[in-house]
Amino acid sequence: MNLQEFITNSINESTVQVFSTMLGVDLTRGEFSLENSAPGSNDGVVSFIGLAGPWVGSGSVSCSPVLACRICSQMLMTETPSVNEDVLDAIAELTNMIVGGVKTDLEARLGPLGLSIPTVVYGRNFKTKSAGNTQWIVGRFRWDGEELEVKVCLAPHEKGAHAAIHSSQAYPLEV
Repeated sequence: MNLQEFITNSINESTVQVFSTMLGVDLTRGEFSLENSAPGSNDGVVSFIGLAGPWVGSGSVSCSPVLACRICSQMLMTETPSVNEDVLDAIAELTNMIVGGVKTDLEARLGPLGLSIPTVVYGRNFKTKSAGNTQWIVGRFRWDGEELEVKVCLAPHEKGAHAAIHSSQAYPLEV
């Protein structure tokens, strides 16, 4: 299994497990794809978390404000009708759990990795961009008509990548 397939499987397993365990929800898996670092405009909630070590990158979770409120309501067992601090904290924690699960899987293959504190952005008609020529593995999931996207980008750190990682496992990835 190449690195792209490994990350794709890890995103899927981690996302499904977190939603099942923490929210009691069965997600529907959508398609997975590769995207370059030039996304379109966003409306909603996006959370980013950094990965660092011999490999570096980011993980991201994004969804509509409606789904963000629903996730928060389910996590806190309370009604949350609009995006507020609790909703942003819930999405940050969701990102930490999902990408943290992916990080744990990756460590067995790539070596120790660190995870940063999540950053959450909420608004309308905003853009996000990663520095460099970055490809993201994007997983789409559905919960009662709403879509959640989980993205991971990863590349060898210029000075610290393990020599055991073969070029067939490194980016750029192909779907």
